[in-house]
Amino acid sequence: MRTHYCSHVRETDLDTVVTVAGWVDRRRDHGGVVFIDLRDRSGIVQAVLDPQDLPVASSLRSEYVIEMTGLVKSRPADSVNSRLATGQIEIKVQALTVLNPAKTPPFTIADAAEVDEKLRLVYRYLDLRRANLRENLRLRHEIVKLIRRYLEDELEFIEIETPILTKATPEGARDYLVPSRVNPGQWYALPQSPQIYKQILMVAGFDRYYQIARCFRDEDLRADRQPEFTQLDMEMSFMDQESIMALNEGLVRHLFQKVQGTTLPNPLPRLTYQEAMDRYGSDKPDTRFGLELLDMGEFFQGTKFKVFASVLSGGGVVKCLAIGGGDEKISNTRIKPGGDLFNLVAQFGAKGLAFIRVRGTEQEIQLDTIGALKDSLSADQISQLIQLTGVKPGDLLLFGAGPRAVVNEYLGRLRLALGAELGVIDESQTNLLWVTDFPMFQFNAEEKRLEALHHPFTAPHPEDLADLKTARAQAYDLVWNGVELGGGSVRIHQRAIQEQVFTAIGLTPEVAQTQFGFLLEAFEYGAPPHGGIAYGLDRMVMLFAGAASIREVMAFPKTQKAQDLMSEAPSTVTPQQLAELHVRQVTK
Repeated sequence: MRTHYCSHVRETDLDTVVTVAGWVDRRRDHGGVVFIDLRDRSGIVQAVLDPQDLPVASSLRSEYVIEMTGLVKSRPADSVNSRLATGQIEIKVQALTVLNPAKTPPFTIADAAEVDEKLRLVYRYLDLRRANLRENLRLRHEIVKLIRRYLEDELEFIEIETPILTKATPEGARDYLVPSRVNPGQWYALPQSPQIYKQILMVAGFDRYYQIARCFRDEDLRADRQPEFTQLDMEMSFMDQESIMALNEGLVRHLFQKVQGTTLPNPLPRLTYQEAMDRYGSDKPDTRFGLELLDMGEFFQGTKFKVFASVLSGGGVVKCLAIGGGDEKISNTRIKPGGDLFNLVAQFGAKGLAFIRVRGTEQEIQLDTIGALKDSLSADQISQLIQLTGVKPGDLLLFGAGPRAVVNEYLGRLRLALGAELGVIDESQTNLLWVTDFPMFQFNAEEKRLEALHHPFTAPHPEDLADLKTARAQAYDLVWNGVELGGGSVRIHQRAIQEQVFTAIGLTPEVAQTQFGFLLEAFEYGAPPHGGIAYGLDRMVMLFAGAASIREVMAFPKTQKAQDLMSEAPSTVTPQQLAELHVRQVTK
């Protein structure tokens, strides 16, 4: 039907006849002439129609689907549009066919006006016609294409698909379950990741595997989470942690160069998990700004301030944030109970925030704080405090005290909130770093047992095999401006160590055999050393696109209630369908 996509018509086509097809983006009637901006997936081209020769021009409306044939001409100098790839030319239309009329859409397609997201999701097919989403999905396609070409052509990876209908396992998030019609009473699980299958592929000798993998997790949603999502999944054999990280730095460096024109440092910076938590209160630190957590435990050792003394004697920590210019910008009301900053830290276990306001002059600094804290500091200690924190008049010190993990968590959250509020985050920076040496396990207080911090197939550090409960994992996360871009680990490839890890997380030998027996047996048939990584592809594209949510880079996302508003999924099914699946529905 057509000879060109709309935005492919160029000055090189001058004085030739072309046929284009698409949607009417805008129609402008100038009396004796009608201008049509025609849109397809490539972009927009302007067409000029004489309504006397083509009466149908007067009936055209936005979103009509049309086909046009005409002569390509240069635009008049005063109407050149430098914002369009086709801004130098226009099409003098000779023939026009309306392929399909359209109702007036519920929101404007032609501009970038704000539209309620629920309305956009109901009419997603219209939303996808808008320029920003169209470009986001084009970017997604380009990123995936770059990944495939680099992994396959440069590194000899093989793409292999793994099953969608898999076996439910007890670790990780909640599974989506699918009943089996031909195996009554039995269920499949949709994969949370291809983890076990890709390890089996390493045992099978495929050496370098990757997959653009669809994954499913039945968990509470946030702006960067969906019940179904896509990840770049990779696994490789005969490589240690250093070589896996170096290979992935090459991939990431390639993407940034091609997508953004950004040259990343080589090698990328690294922080251990403990360093990241101690300095930033997060295992995915945003290093574009300072405002680091300062450990004040040694300074306050032996203090007469009872709150800090009690915490330190009980094995806790005292830390602070030194906020430049914070004395004027952060009021007492915000710090005290009921204030927004108090409420923020209280969500993560804080009992309160102690503070010191630094006032006076450089020559004669004065401290404003609660009496008990002020009275506990001698003149020498005040001088030491100023030197240790680097504060000056007009600054503010906010203190957190309590268990280390709790203080790190809430001061880390407070750091991010204040960094954004005070405008100290350099949005132009692209900071990537590795976080390494994660603990193997964390304690699940609700279930009163250890659980794997990443997953139970992560290999412990060779130096820590004597006591797995306190071992470091051979795990590594790649962080981009405070967002986890991807994470992976060296895997366990020996049955005895895998069984020890299962025991540590409370799986009996019988349960381990029932759940993972095929993997344990595979390890006895010559499993090579191997490891891998997975990147959240939706999140990666979101960051490259500068979007606020992964919903902006997915064609058909779901809401925070895991609903597809366009197709109205999930939905009810008939009693007959349930009966065929040997399932009975019980409504509370």
